[in-house]
Amino acid sequence: MEKLDSQYWNERYLTGNTGWDMGYVSLPLKEYIDQLPGPHLRILIPGGGNSYEASYLHQEGFSDVTVLDIAPSVVERLQQSFTGTGVTVLEEDFFAHTGSYDLVLEQTFFCALDPLLRKDYVRKMQSLIKPGGHLAGVFFDRGFDQPGPPFTATEEEYRALFSPYFHIKTLETCYNSHPARQGKELFLNFIPK
Repeated sequence: MEKLDSQYWNERYLTGNTGWDMGYVSLPLKEYIDQLPGPHLRILIPGGGNSYEASYLHQEGFSDVTVLDIAPSVVERLQQSFTGTGVTVLEEDFFAHTGSYDLVLEQTFFCALDPLLRKDYVRKMQSLIKPGGHLAGVFFDRGFDQPGPPFTATEEEYRALFSPYFHIKTLETCYNSHPARQGKELFLNFIPK
């Protein structure tokens, strides 16, 4: 398997090899953001990519948003576009990041990571979320024919991995996925134990 480092992801962005990118905030995340209690929340978006979610959050008045990515070209472009907005963009490895957040938004970041890192991902997520905070967003629930990323994951695997560390408030098939992803995404809302 290819090394999934900053060079790998940067090359994907520079060559436009970003088949996962819909070009706008996904409807499940948009609808979740629309019902958040207010713009005072401290929010993290790991593996933010083009960060349509951060743009939407800013548009909706949220001013304490942190986006992480390891692709330098994406980070540089986002830093310029979010200057002075309350959206902070960091070129940083998710596993090295420290902080305390009310909400972490997941947009299929999990399935972009080497499956060997999945248990580490769960423990890291738990450490980043404040008591009573949430991990919410979208996971893929499907297999892939090609070697990843994205990597295959299923609802059963998510439940087994997350249950020791999180209360699973919601983990169900998205009713409002992009047509190409219909029936292949799960909406999640987990609260750390």
